[in-house]
Amino acid sequence: MKLWIGNIAPGTADEEVRALLAKYGGGLEVVSIDRVPGDGTRPAVILDVAATAESLYQLTQRLNGLYWKGHSLTVQAMTR
Repeated sequence: MKLWIGNIAPGTADEEVRALLAKYGGGLEVVSIDRVPGDGTRPAVILDVAATAESLYQLTQRLNGLYWKGHSLTVQAMTR
């Protein structure tokens, strides 16, 4: 399943994103991280996460709006 996280702090490393999911994701495994191209002011990532639809929904509810590294995250589960 895929999870889109937007408005992360510029310069955030993949390891930091993995640590965020380890802390709030209840042990969900991040299979891969893809960076979303943009102008660099509001970076985003697409995560491929080993999760059920229910656990992904719960994670989305937990992370959406979370203030992390000086930015309020925008998080959405991707159905495609």
